Amino acid sequence: MAFRAHIITITAIIFSAFASGASSVPAADADSLTFNSLESHFDAEVDSLLGIDPGLESDSAAFAALPWYKQLWNNGFRIHDKNVNYPAFPRFLLKVYDWGDRTFNSYDTDYVVGTGKNWKLLVNNYNWMESYMMLFSMRSRDMLHIRSEIYNDLGFHISFMAVGIGYTAKVNNWAGHHSNRSNFNFNFTSSRFSANIDILSTKGDTRITHFGGYGDGRTLHYDFNDIWHKALSGEFYYFLNHKKYSQAAAYCYSKYQLKSSGSAVFGFAFNNQRMSMDFSSLPEDMKEYLPSLDNYYRFRFTDYALIAGYGHNWVLHPRRWLVNLTLLPSIGYRNSYSDSSEGRKQMLAANMRMRFAVVYNHKALFASLNGRVDGNLYFNSRYTFFNATESLSLIVGCRF
Repeated sequence: MAFRAHIITITAIIFSAFASGASSVPAADADSLTFNSLESHFDAEVDSLLGIDPGLESDSAAFAALPWYKQLWNNGFRIHDKNVNYPAFPRFLLKVYDWGDRTFNSYDTDYVVGTGKNWKLLVNNYNWMESYMMLFSMRSRDMLHIRSEIYNDLGFHISFMAVGIGYTAKVNNWAGHHSNRSNFNFNFTSSRFSANIDILSTKGDTRITHFGGYGDGRTLHYDFNDIWHKALSGEFYYFLNHKKYSQAAAYCYSKYQLKSSGSAVFGFAFNNQRMSMDFSSLPEDMKEYLPSLDNYYRFRFTDYALIAGYGHNWVLHPRRWLVNLTLLPSIGYRNSYSDSSEGRKQMLAANMRMRFAVVYNHKALFASLNGRVDGNLYFNSRYTFFNATESLSLIVGCRF
């Protein structure tokens, strides 16, 4: 119960600081705190949560008598504390880490600096949806558009350097709307490169919003559940201007971008898509408005593509406000499998990834609004098909 109480207290501090724009503390502590003292109050809560005695380090004899892992625990995992008495193997691992940090995570300090904190605790409100569009010509009466419900997830995450753990809940389920969907994301970012893997699965929970000239071409709200989608994608890309541009400042909250800078981005993308749409259950009088539409479509293909894009950080106020926009178009080879509607074919792959972020920092606290669009284009002589996953996240957190 004590651990849970501390988590509630810490979370309350984070939310109250951003919600009111003024100092506030949990109900258990009636003292009024300023923003400048909020960080100290938070650090004290974390020390108490982790069982750290901040005064022990000054007692060198008592601190030196502890095992090295307890020394590390007691100093808040400051791994470069010279008073930590590492054995040979942990010290070797620290040297390997320092080499990797210098090689893959170094910056021009006139442009990018670290935050000085190793831990992060954050709350993420993640909202996402899918959309599908099929064009039989450039005229609106020959267009089909489908979109999913907006899925709302709420996650709590804690991380130490590059290692983290968290839990995400489906908020839609709380309102009694249970959906058949899942998603997974892994991301690793350093100064030189970024890599990510995304896995997604959805079924149903969609509606037709445009169906040729049906309904006089107005926006529709026709429930349509005969659709499913599974995707596995991954990207690896390199920042050419990695000394002056930091992707981590915009999306990982582990760096400060001090001056505006951008970088060309080059890399490789892998993308496997499986989709099925069955229109046979639609009313015949409705299908008359899209005579080119078949009753059933199945897409199954894998893309191997090269990325050539650009990312830019605009610093509106150093260590305070940051805006990022990253565009990652890719083009390459697509293999369509034999069980697709098109059959086995070799095709041109053309996809687009776009991200943006607006970040606010105040000492140990941070908040971010970021969005992402992952789009895939499929075209042949009869139609053009485009599907996309769009997301918008509000993130509030702290470093310690």
